[in-house]
Amino acid sequence: MSDNIAAISTASGVGGVAIIRISGNSPLDIAEKMFKPLGKTEVRDFEPYKLYVGEIDGGHFTDFGMCVYFKGPKSYTGEDMVEFHCHGGIAITRGILKQAFSLGAKPASKGEFTKRAFLNGKMSLSSCEGLIDMINSESVGEVKAGYYLYREKLTKAIIDMQNRLTYVLAYIDAGIDYPEEGVTEDNYDEILVTLNSVKDQIEGIVSRYGKGRKIKHGVKVALLGKPNTGKSSILNRLLDYDKAIVSSIAGTTRDVVEGEIEIDGVRFNLYDTAGIRESSDEIESVGIKRSEAILQECDVCLVVLDGSKPLEDDDVKILNQTEFKQRVVVVNKNDINENPEISGDIYVSAKTGYNTEELKKALVEKAFGGKIDLDVDFLTEERHLNSLKEAKKALEDAIVGFSVNTADLSAIDIKTAWDALGEVSGETASESIIDEIFSKFCVGK
Repeated sequence: MSDNIAAISTASGVGGVAIIRISGNSPLDIAEKMFKPLGKTEVRDFEPYKLYVGEIDGGHFTDFGMCVYFKGPKSYTGEDMVEFHCHGGIAITRGILKQAFSLGAKPASKGEFTKRAFLNGKMSLSSCEGLIDMINSESVGEVKAGYYLYREKLTKAIIDMQNRLTYVLAYIDAGIDYPEEGVTEDNYDEILVTLNSVKDQIEGIVSRYGKGRKIKHGVKVALLGKPNTGKSSILNRLLDYDKAIVSSIAGTTRDVVEGEIEIDGVRFNLYDTAGIRESSDEIESVGIKRSEAILQECDVCLVVLDGSKPLEDDDVKILNQTEFKQRVVVVNKNDINENPEISGDIYVSAKTGYNTEELKKALVEKAFGGKIDLDVDFLTEERHLNSLKEAKKALEDAIVGFSVNTADLSAIDIKTAWDALGEVSGETASESIIDEIFSKFCVGK
């Protein structure tokens, strides 16, 4: 049986309601000493999953709130759990938590409630990762991607693939122990079909990582161009508020200015960079180097040209630098003059807002190759990607080995693939990986 642990599960600070959570072998013993029900039902006789109104002991004060008992294993952690629902506020929540500690509960570590849920078989490791992604989400897309993991959709696919590999291993193992019952001409083709089917399924999941990464972390967009083309004005127009300083003086932006917007449910991280040109100014040169670094890292670059003037050498240099990047060439200052010598993907006016919405559509098109469908089950975790790639490589080796009649060696590769798949769900994940994942959680979850 696990020790009782306790923590505040809601965000710290002033609020209408807060929750203190206790989980372990005997949380009801603590609740009996801390909660005085308003009705006749004693804490020991509480019906599970039902809220009871009463007074909560905070040590030097009493708060009026509610208590609910979750009976294991039908609880979040799989253990017996108690929650106090009290008024929000630092003094109230700390007082109630300290009282729980004085009665034997230990302070919960980061993510310890969820880790207990994982260890007790209530959640897979990928489900836990989905939960933390949902908690940290900043866009609709991030919520949906996290929910895909949280609801065990990926884990179910992993288990299905593992079961099919187990079926193949059973045939091969039987052939080693009892040659007359192992791989025969009748099931040889069936086994190859199964191995290729699992490999193809892995490839399908892996192929969704590129877009999934952008949904989880946001699309990195660099606004590039020579000084005074209107990059900062375009940033402000996209953000719909003044984030960057705008001036007619070339070289005003000397460092990277960042901002975020959500387009069609996906976060776009915008980076307004220092104008790229040859400069003898030491500070401006540092900013230009940072601009060039952002160019290498970005998913999409907006190359901003001044539509009121002819192209200059600095414009051509930037166009050449970005030729093989996902880019949108933006011709700005459409309100001043339309220069037929300058061509671009889209013509805008940062001053009037002309074509701002079309610019957003162009960003989506370049980042995702078309309209975003957030109902697709994207792969978002690099850890999952690496494990799936390992499984795919092992299956490719197994298929080659099986084709040249080395079934016993293929069994080793198939088991490697099985273990790699298990790393995704957590079944075969190392203790260090498990600890690293739960360290990302806050205390109380």
